[in-house]
Amino acid sequence: MTAEMVAPAWMHEQITAEEYESWSEEQCAGIEIVDGMVVVSPSASKRHNRLARLLANALDAAAGPDWNADTDFDVRLQDVPLTNRRPDVIVYRADTIDVTPTRPEHVLLVAEVVSPGSETTDRIVKTDQYAKAGIGFYWRIEQAATGTPLVYTYLLDPATKTYRNGDVFTGVVKVAAPFAAEIDLNRL
Repeated sequence: MTAEMVAPAWMHEQITAEEYESWSEEQCAGIEIVDGMVVVSPSASKRHNRLARLLANALDAAAGPDWNADTDFDVRLQDVPLTNRRPDVIVYRADTIDVTPTRPEHVLLVAEVVSPGSETTDRIVKTDQYAKAGIGFYWRIEQAATGTPLVYTYLLDPATKTYRNGDVFTGVVKVAAPFAAEIDLNRL
């Protein structure tokens, strides 16, 4: 067996928050940490990335000065065992832009764009993790075969730390909470 065939230690050993924080930004790109284990995410399609960017831009414009909407950075759901998720879109308090790691209490809304290979994670696993972390709103975007995505919205029930089903949108998303926004999904 050659050295190239041996998996690096981080692929089969739990890592701590301290170890992760010592890694470079390049090492952290394209991965999430779940229960201390590295989960490598495949590269997203251009359609996926465009949809996430358009959604983030629209939410950023609608959110007002107290909130920012961005894409592709870690949200630390728990320290032990380490769980970092990298939602496709994150709406977070503007005054925490330089705070690292971003914590659930900084986050108002997360959105995930479902891709082939992420269906179960985005539909079930992340929904549960984000709710248990106390993130108030979760949006799941399904990339429909027709080309126009479907947006499923969820609202946190703080008593049970589970999400309640909200509205489902296609074409245009028009919401009053967490803030008023109208987003044209046909721009994809």
